[in-house]
Order: sequence, then structure tokens, then C-alpha cells
Amino acid sequence: MPFVLYSRRGCHLCDQAEDLLFFHGVDAAVIDVDSDDAARERFGLRVPVLEIDGVVALEGRFDERELVRVLAVDRRSQS
Repeated sequence: MPFVLYSRRGCHLCDQAEDLLFFHGVDAAVIDVDSDDAARERFGLRVPVLEIDGVVALEGRFDERELVRVLAVDRRSQS
């Protein structure tokens, strides 16, 4: 799956990021960094993090305009 959201339970920014992705129709795999040793080591407290095809696209507080821009670039690259 090209979209992966690294998140953790109890993180309000993570909840907001997940809601925003859902609103824009992004089907992202959600990985709880506290349940995945490699993800926890890689991201620590830096959540939420959105990866697209293995590349970090957004992290921290997701700005909706920036998300829309990132999604548009991803869609153009798949054409």
C-alpha cells in the first residue's frame, strides 16, 4: 500500500490526521508506533507521519492545503 500513517493511541494530532486522510479518500495503512519496534525507533515522538511510497510526505500537524497538494502530486506521478 502506498500510503502509511504512523500514529499512536491517545495522540490528538494523529486522530486529526487520520480523519483528514479519511475525508480526502486516502486509504492509508495505520501503524501504531508503540506496537512496532522499528517504527518506534525510527519516529519516536515524531507522529503523525504520512509516508507515500516509502517517502515521508507530512509529519506533525497536518495542514489540509499541504495534504491536498501532496495528494495532487502523487496522483500526477501515477498518471
